[in-house]
Amino acid sequence: MAATTGFPDRADATEKTEHDLPQNAAQDATDRRSGHDTTKYVTDPRLDHGNDARGDFRNEESNNVQDCRTNTITELVPSVAASSSLAHPGPPPDGGLWAWLCVLGTFLVVMNTWGVINSYGVFQSYYVTALDRPPSDISWIGSINVFLLFFIGTFTGRLTDAGFFRPLSISGAILTASGTLATSACTKYWQIFLAQGICVGIGSGCLFCPAVAIVSTYFNKRRSLAIGITACGSGVGGILYPMLVRQLLPRVGFGWTMRTIGFVQAGGLAIAVAIIRPRVRPRKTGQFVEWSAFCELEYTSYACGSVLCLMGAYVTFFFVAAYARDIQGMSYANSLNLIMMMNGIGMVGRLRLTHLADRFGNLTVFVPTAGAGALLLYSWVAVSSPAGLYAWASFSGMATGGIQSLFPSALASLTSDPQKQGTRIGMIFTIVSFAGLIGPPIGGALISAAGGSYVGAQVFAGTCLSLGMAFMMAAREIKRRKNGQDMWVMV
Repeated sequence: MAATTGFPDRADATEKTEHDLPQNAAQDATDRRSGHDTTKYVTDPRLDHGNDARGDFRNEESNNVQDCRTNTITELVPSVAASSSLAHPGPPPDGGLWAWLCVLGTFLVVMNTWGVINSYGVFQSYYVTALDRPPSDISWIGSINVFLLFFIGTFTGRLTDAGFFRPLSISGAILTASGTLATSACTKYWQIFLAQGICVGIGSGCLFCPAVAIVSTYFNKRRSLAIGITACGSGVGGILYPMLVRQLLPRVGFGWTMRTIGFVQAGGLAIAVAIIRPRVRPRKTGQFVEWSAFCELEYTSYACGSVLCLMGAYVTFFFVAAYARDIQGMSYANSLNLIMMMNGIGMVGRLRLTHLADRFGNLTVFVPTAGAGALLLYSWVAVSSPAGLYAWASFSGMATGGIQSLFPSALASLTSDPQKQGTRIGMIFTIVSFAGLIGPPIGGALISAAGGSYVGAQVFAGTCLSLGMAFMMAAREIKRRKNGQDMWVMV
């Protein structure tokens, strides 16, 4: 990747002959970096004839300055090019070894963070029985996990832009795996809240936002597809972890089930930390919050829409397994199958919808996806049999999976400066963290207030998605008009 640099000082150029520059450029560049004096004293027969000859030599040399400059750029600058290419990396490559390794690493991050969150319905139903606590209390464990994952995005995003991805990711991997392993020894509500809720939440937050921000800098035309592939990690984790719980919990108990999950997380996150590499040079200066972004109405509308859409989606993931047992009379094992099916089919939605987003635009695809999700949540009220619930869950999984994958890719498309990807994504993550914090507890409180009926929670979730769709429509329209585009253009 080509890099530009300034010309050397004229005095420096005239201290070298055209013959000396190519031969000594590499050593000269090394001396410059180490701070050593780089002045070359040239031995030439013409210099022994006095000042006049020396003046003639200088005049002749000055006539070759342009050639010297060309040679200097060619020979002297290669060592600087690597660092300059980070400062001005050029357009995203939309592929290549490191780009796809970054996709793989982010996939593993999402699998071991969001995959567990999307499986929280497994723990929700188990904790209600084992701890003898109401659903709203238990939902706070998962909610604080989601909240912290998003909330610290403002800080981790800015630190990623500043070049601290490596320490952030290592710390996040350690906290995530350690929190899960610590949960295996917990027997009380407050212990699980601290270990699985707070510790795992902070660790996940140190991983998720930085990884998404970095992978966004590698892609432009194929950005939605790349982020869609990484979002499939939540589907894979949403299948893997309920399967582990279903197979291990009856055989080895809660302790070793959680330890196994912790070991899987540790291995996957270690690989992720090793293969994700930042592409853009660190931006050392700048604030943690770019307040000017909120002056862009499309950005603010998108933030509001994201909060509402994710608030509705979390209610589904948290309570569908409990609904299957409490209302439809399904067994605990079958309710886990329902969660695995939702997450598995959700991968189809993630890939298909992100592929369409690359073709038609992120916001253009996000709006009908949110609308379909709202209709499905309203129709959840009419489900009256286990067979109907499986059918509903298959379509709902596609819609909610699409929302989860389109959310970060559409956000990245609203940021034109790759050096600000981490900051702007982190800001939105902090805002939507409140969706995870209050959405499921509100749903649980509505269920408890209605004496175990889920209708209030279902209508609440559908209304959130409906309002979220309206804000997404506004964001698309504002961006379209700002760009002077027609109605059906790719946005």
